[in-house]
Amino acid sequence: MFIGSYEHTIDVKGRMAVPSRFREQLGEVMYVTRWLDKCLALYPESEFKKISDKLAALSQVDVNARNFRRMFFSEATEVAPDKQGRINIAARLRQFAGISADDAQVMVVGVDNYIEIWAMDAWNEAQDTVEQNVDNMAESLAKLGVF
Repeated sequence: MFIGSYEHTIDVKGRMAVPSRFREQLGEVMYVTRWLDKCLALYPESEFKKISDKLAALSQVDVNARNFRRMFFSEATEVAPDKQGRINIAARLRQFAGISADDAQVMVVGVDNYIEIWAMDAWNEAQDTVEQNVDNMAESLAKLGVF
């Protein structure tokens, strides 16, 4: 399970050190792709395969399913950590997430079975929105039986 949040830097070559607490769980092969809320998602190979299988089972005539598959797979990149535990994040993915090209500060967030990578400004803005809506979220989750 991936939990916690960590400030990291993406260097001018697009490399980011994966938090050491996450490295073992991620394994040697992982996938990074664009994700919801203008952030990036980093998946261990096993979790990426689970999503891939679920998406493959969706109807090809459903426009939302087709569009989501295109978004998810067209930008996905297989990555492997180097000896320092860094992965290379493609320029087009950094651009999508609003991560600048030169020594950008990012927030790396564990979200149970995957990791999100956020531009720092976007992360702070998202957290402000969450704080403003925490009561509504808690109420909705209570109705679903979470609390």
